[in-house]
Amino acid sequence: MGNPKGVGRDFAALERRRLQGVALLEQGLSESQVARRLQVSHTSVNRWAQVLAKQGSKGLKQAGRAGRKPRLQAEELKRLEQGLLKGPEALGYETPLWTLWRVSHLIEQEFGIRYHPGHVWKLLRQLQWSCQRPEGRARERDEQAIQHWKKVEWPRIKKKPKKRGARSSSSTKVD
Repeated sequence: MGNPKGVGRDFAALERRRLQGVALLEQGLSESQVARRLQVSHTSVNRWAQVLAKQGSKGLKQAGRAGRKPRLQAEELKRLEQGLLKGPEALGYETPLWTLWRVSHLIEQEFGIRYHPGHVWKLLRQLQWSCQRPEGRARERDEQAIQHWKKVEWPRIKKKPKKRGARSSSSTKVD
């Protein structure tokens, strides 16, 4: 099942629990007793016992980081954010809008690492940048005319509810 989304695993705590479980097994407790005491599944304790029998306690040591190692280190991410703050115009683009393709181009220019534009959003989220879309508004937009229409014209043409106490036109009659 794993952890809820966004909750990381504490690998050191998991290793301590495995080693504690093995110590309890070596004291003569059954797998079921160890599972209850450590509040883990019987299957986990059974797996620990099998690893202990095949590889010894070294097999229960922390495996290390899960997943692929990041291609950009923390310092490089800081440099990337500084490049993002300069804006895409610094790379020669005409508009001040960052797209995933443009960010991947920046990463390739700065660090020589190619990122597919579809994966760049993970880095941006890691930097706590959010996806924002510019509002599509016409340049010829007349704000005063829009406000006038909203305050005067719309209320005039909008349907209003009938007055209270007015007769209903429903087909059900009370005799």
